[in-house]
Amino acid sequence: MGLKRTKLLGIQGITGISTVGILTVGTTQTAGGVGIASTTYLRGAIFHNTGLGSCTAGLYVYPGDVSIVGHGATIYRLMNIDLLMNETFFFEMNYPLVLADQEKIVVDVRQNASGHGIGTAVNVQILGDTDI
Repeated sequence: MGLKRTKLLGIQGITGISTVGILTVGTTQTAGGVGIASTTYLRGAIFHNTGLGSCTAGLYVYPGDVSIVGHGATIYRLMNIDLLMNETFFFEMNYPLVLADQEKIVVDVRQNASGHGIGTAVNVQILGDTDI
């Protein structure tokens, strides 16, 4: 199989307080029009708080046999960041994380220590590649 450099997903808008699975390998259609994401290489993510207050955002990778229930499980968390209003955060790994069949990329927006987060909107862009 060849590696296809493509946009895995379009920008995902997440409104807090919520936990959302945004990509499931073997199920999710890529935004680049190359088909369903197979083996996927997660390189990073961009988070931008478009809301009127601060919040906490997280990025998770769930195994294929685990369902997303309620809030994000800290055992699968890759990053956690407090975002001020209009703040952007770029998360990048030195080496891509390889995701196989049914593994999931999950993001969440939560209330932070100052009590903000409800109704906050965070735009998320996942960066990476997929096999075709």
